[in-house]
This record gives sequence, C-alpha cells and structure tokens, in this order.
Amino acid sequence: KMAGSSAPWIGSAYLFLQSTCKTIVLPSLYESSQKKSGVFKALKLAFADSTGSMNGVDILKVHCSHPHLIVQLKFCKQENCRRFLQSYREGALRESLQNHLQLSLVMTTVPLEMELKAGNEHLDNMLKDEDRCLECIYREKPDRLRDEEITELEECLKSLIVHQSINNNMAVKDCASLSSPSLPYPSQGSSLSAQVTFIFQGQQFANRTLTPDDHQKFAKLVSKKWKQVGRSLQKNCRALRDPVIDNLALEYDREGLYEQAYQLLLRFIQSEGKKATIARLIAALEENGLISLAEELLGLHSSEDCS
Repeated sequence: KMAGSSAPWIGSAYLFLQSTCKTIVLPSLYESSQKKSGVFKALKLAFADSTGSMNGVDILKVHCSHPHLIVQLKFCKQENCRRFLQSYREGALRESLQNHLQLSLVMTTVPLEMELKAGNEHLDNMLKDEDRCLECIYREKPDRLRDEEITELEECLKSLIVHQSINNNMAVKDCASLSSPSLPYPSQGSSLSAQVTFIFQGQQFANRTLTPDDHQKFAKLVSKKWKQVGRSLQKNCRALRDPVIDNLALEYDREGLYEQAYQLLLRFIQSEGKKATIARLIAALEENGLISLAEELLGLHSSEDCS
C-alpha cells in the first residue's frame, strides 16, 4: 500500500483544459511565441495556489491537442496531491487559473472546462472518494522526465520573479501577490508608491493604495466617462490597452456602466498591485474633468453633491 511504503510518494495525472469561449483557443495561445510564457506562468501560479507551494506539483509536459491543452503533472508528496484534489473538486483551481490567465494574457475572462485523468481513469467521476483518486494517481508513475521546453520556461519564470522582486525591493511580498488573485487589493501600509503625497487643487494629500470603497465609488459615479479615464490610466499601465477597454465595453454592455467601470478599475488594481494608488486615479480623473468625483474620493464633500 502507498502509505506503508518507505519509498517516496510519487504519482502522475493529466489535466485537460479547454476554453468554452470560441475566440480563445488555449493550444493556439500556448503555441504562440508571444503568449506561451504567459500561459505557463498562469499554470504555475494556479498550481501554487492549489497546493500552497510553488513546488507542490511539477509540470512535465504541456501537450497541444486542439481544442485541449493537456498538462502532464507529477506529484511528489501525498499531501500536495490531496490539496490539489481538494482545490480541483471545490472549483478553486479553475477560478485561480482563470484569474491568472486573465492577468498574464491581458484578457477579459477565460472561461474554462477541466477534466482530470490518471491512466484510463476519469477522476472527475470519483472526486468525492479522495483516497481512490490518490490511489489512481499513485499507480500512474511519470513516464518521462521534465520536457526541455518546460525547464526553459521554469527558468524564465524564476528570473522574472527575481527581477520583479529586485525592481520593487519586496521579494516576498511580490511572490505572494503573484499567487493571490483572489485578493486584488494590496494591503495598506508599507511599500507604497515612492510618491508619498500629492497635490490636488492646492491641497496636499497622502498617497495610498486604492481601497474597495474607492473602487465602488468610482464605479458608481464615473458614468459614461469610464473609458476616457481608462485611456488616461493606460499611459503607464500595460493592462489597459485599447483592445482591453473595448472588450470590457462589449463584455459588460448588458450589465451597464457600473459594471464596466468596476471591471476597468479591477483590471488596473490587479495589474498594478501596490502601485495602484489614489494619486494615479485622481490624476486621470482631473485629466477628464471629473473634479467632483475626485473630491468625493478624497472625502472633500458628501456623495449627495456628486449625484
């Protein structure tokens, strides 16, 4: 039995991924030299979220089998595999991967269907029996070493994270923010933007990261000018290029202006992290003549004056 053996616990499984959106073809994105590293990064970070460790599961190979992207996985510890299965069963893995793909590829949403197999066994049919799933994965020993291309992508991702950490002078926090898509708002406090204060209408204000309250007020009050504000923010935010703003307008057209504006600022907050500051948003509002909204965000008058 697997628990009684002194040998290390090693198992293998295949994760089948398919986008349910006709315009997003995962194998084509992975085959694209510009997008491959983004897809790989999203996979690694989602698996890290699901197991609690960047090394919780090893990617051996990524197969492109249209319309599926098939990821061959290797587990080296039973507890990591158990965490992965729980995350998969509860839908947390899917949600995490959707978030990371959205951020890495600068897209609106990437709806996913997933299927997990070990050998001939379809694990989706037995997810409630975790021990049986573990047994199936344990029986399937990896039939290959890690693909050379995967090794190269791993090295690129490591150097990217280290490079970002050096640039931001916050190694641990940067890695944590990379793997926490469910927490879009950076924690208040240390490591704010280098700009500690800013001037608005002759008054000095403390700069700070945007809060959920800022986010909701902006979405509620910006109205039809949300696109113009997005274009002002895009000057130093790569995640808000014109195609992204246009996609948001189309995708959330039926939900209305509030949701369009909310999703725009969410994209800004997720991509910029601690650099998503009130000073940057106020500057964008000023540029578009939205002085009343800027005053509201800075607490200079009550909501009634803005409506």
